[in-house]
Amino acid sequence: MGKYMNYWLIKFAPFRYSWNDCLKNGRFEIYSVRSPQACVNLKKMKLGDRVLFYHSQKEKQVMGSMKVIEEAHQDPTTKNPQWVSVTFEPVETFKYPVTLQQIKALPELKNIGLIKQPRLAVLSLLQTEYECILRMGKVL
Repeated sequence: MGKYMNYWLIKFAPFRYSWNDCLKNGRFEIYSVRSPQACVNLKKMKLGDRVLFYHSQKEKQVMGSMKVIEEAHQDPTTKNPQWVSVTFEPVETFKYPVTLQQIKALPELKNIGLIKQPRLAVLSLLQTEYECILRMGKVL
């Protein structure tokens, strides 16, 4: 993983676009993000950044990892230039989806945005938080 890479977590409702849709289509474009803070995070994403894909709503679990393949561009659902979209490609499906409950149980993840800012759809992660969740998805 690159030295100056950023790490993120994207929350998306599986009934809108699921991890299986991402795998089937070979890509995922996040759109209709209207939170100013989430939008700032989208604009900070760079090619190759690593991203965890989290099923929000009922499931509440991280399904796998992706990488940024297209940086911030105009959100196709609006003409307003304020709102952007980012495109990702799946990298790895977790052997064991990592639940919100499991994340909350780990002291090293107590400051993660998923817990501190539960309404935010695009969250920045520390490399250590990203790698911790990645390990959990592979070995639990």
